[in-house]
Amino acid sequence: MITIINIGELVGIVPSGVSVLKGAEMASMGVLHDAWLQIENGKIVDFGKMPGQAGHDGHPRHDRGSVIDARGGMVLPAFCDSHTHLVYAGSREGEFLDKLAGLSYEEIAARGGGILNSADLLHETSEDELFEQSMVRVREVLAKGTAALEIKSGYGLRPADELKMLRVIRRIGAAVPALVRATFLGAHAVGRGYTHASYVDEVLRMIPDAAELADFIDVFCDEGFFTVEDTSRILEEGLKYGLRPKIHANELAVSGGVQVGVQHNALSVDHLERTTSAEIDALKGTETIPVMLPGSSFFLGLPYGRARAFVDAGLPLALASDYNPGSSPSGDMRFVMALGCIKMRLTPMEALAAVTLNGAAALGVSAQTGSVTRGKRADLILTQPGWSLTRLAYNFTTPFIRQVFASGEQLK
Repeated sequence: MITIINIGELVGIVPSGVSVLKGAEMASMGVLHDAWLQIENGKIVDFGKMPGQAGHDGHPRHDRGSVIDARGGMVLPAFCDSHTHLVYAGSREGEFLDKLAGLSYEEIAARGGGILNSADLLHETSEDELFEQSMVRVREVLAKGTAALEIKSGYGLRPADELKMLRVIRRIGAAVPALVRATFLGAHAVGRGYTHASYVDEVLRMIPDAAELADFIDVFCDEGFFTVEDTSRILEEGLKYGLRPKIHANELAVSGGVQVGVQHNALSVDHLERTTSAEIDALKGTETIPVMLPGSSFFLGLPYGRARAFVDAGLPLALASDYNPGSSPSGDMRFVMALGCIKMRLTPMEALAAVTLNGAAALGVSAQTGSVTRGKRADLILTQPGWSLTRLAYNFTTPFIRQVFASGEQLK
């Protein structure tokens, strides 16, 4: 048992049974001042106000286990990153120079770079080396406070390499205490040596084997990549094998990706840098969660998603890192949260909901993590003394973490 005492603010409290926060609810995560919290067998078993404080609701037991004095530090849910590509080989820093020279993401891709460069590097990298390279990034994001994450394939672009990626993701999930979910993204770009039509057929043939290793299926449904018709074919085949969609939509153009995702009961539609009122209307009354990726907007100079409009329309919203070598080479979810406030006009509490409970919902794991709730995994961040939720976004590069817990295990 671990007991954390003298918590200045216990933030992110949500009642049992609440799986996602929509619209105005995103500002309603609970806060308890002068608190304690107890962890046992990897779960949050109880919390309350410290004895001697007005309205305190019980004495924490100190009779066994260890006691951590928060010294006024804040405790909040660990981050849940529902969209990453952090299994990749090597680096694409050379393309960073192309970007600085004025080439767009689309122009780099059209010259045979981008995703295809990553596929070439991955093909030449052994599975063990790919695992070791990826684990460096996994340890990095865990140290920065992420305890649940999705990882996509999509840098294989041929059957053997896509399966290699999915096996590496499975190994990562077994190696760390974080919750890890795998997404098959064979339709990330057209692989070298294929026509567009022949590659769509190849992706369809990959699905049965991929379904043995993956939880979800994804398609890059956007201008210059895969059409709505391609996406529909691939998602329908994936659903036959139990793969629920989580798709790329509307990064480069208003592509119809949101609507095709909703039609196939996608768990989430991700990116959404370019949307209209039609996308908001399509999402209303559905179980599909919009996920915005402000790290891509920051790095590529794209428009930021219309987060304020989505929340004001009563929709849930998640924010994720899009950690990848070409368009968002960072998995720092605290920075994602700050961008949600600074560039997308979310309040700090709304941004916290977007990177915790709603991120967990976009991963399909919000019954297990994403909030301070009795019975959930003890996936938590303990800050240094003196921190508040607002300061996380305000001082967005200042180190703030004292300890990260993943399923009760102390990581830092």
